[in-house]
Amino acid sequence: MNTTTMNLQSHAVLPELETPRAVVSGSTETSRTQILQVRDLSVSFDGFKAVDGLSFGVDHCELRVVIGPNGAGKTTLLDMICGKTRPSSGQILFDGHDVTRLSEDRIVKLGIGRKFQTPSVYEDLTVSENLEISLPQGQGVLSSLFFKRDAKAREAIESAAREVFLLDALDHKAGQLSHGQKQWLEIGMLLTQQPQLLLLDEPVAGMSPREREQTAELLQRISSGKSVIVIEHDMDFVKRIAHKVTVLHQGRLLSEGTVAQVQADPRVIDVYLGH
Repeated sequence: MNTTTMNLQSHAVLPELETPRAVVSGSTETSRTQILQVRDLSVSFDGFKAVDGLSFGVDHCELRVVIGPNGAGKTTLLDMICGKTRPSSGQILFDGHDVTRLSEDRIVKLGIGRKFQTPSVYEDLTVSENLEISLPQGQGVLSSLFFKRDAKAREAIESAAREVFLLDALDHKAGQLSHGQKQWLEIGMLLTQQPQLLLLDEPVAGMSPREREQTAELLQRISSGKSVIVIEHDMDFVKRIAHKVTVLHQGRLLSEGTVAQVQADPRVIDVYLGH
């Protein structure tokens, strides 16, 4: 059971705690337009700086793609945003909250959902059951024992399944799904929690060309009402979905802009696209 699953099962039983509000300096206008602000973020592992003084922001309803060579700090960045890894220094602000030192469960509750590289679904349960246990009212050991699927829950399950192309597979065991369909199911499980920001690590890895096309359509739809950060290596896929691209190299911000802008940046060509 990975961290995503643990978050799903545990955060519903947490006591209500007062969430620290961010002390935001700088432009008030920027804080209103950006749902996420990363400020001078760093983290070291055994003396190695995986992320080094990184700052960037993500707007409301923006689909941001993060690219860069292996070891650039991409996954580590997502780990820090979702609370899996604590930064050595810097600050992470989400929707007016300082989440830099919050637990993973508290960050999930605030509205950040994380999908890891490898799909994590309950293979012995149906698609419908996987989506059901992801509903806020169905999460937690005690909650799942007493949870009853009412009309509202059924509607939420069917809506999420429809969104991720799995409405006709609701009664299928998750273990029977293709790899791409399992990726969709995990995205659907996140959507049932109604997050404001989704963090997706290589969501089209292992997918067929048709599944990649459908996933591009899915992410574009999602970003009409939520913010999405995607880590991806497939530049054809990046071209299809990205509102803006952030390029990392050695834990630092190397370049940022539209796909065309970063592809034309000699620094990006030198350290990433030219290889």
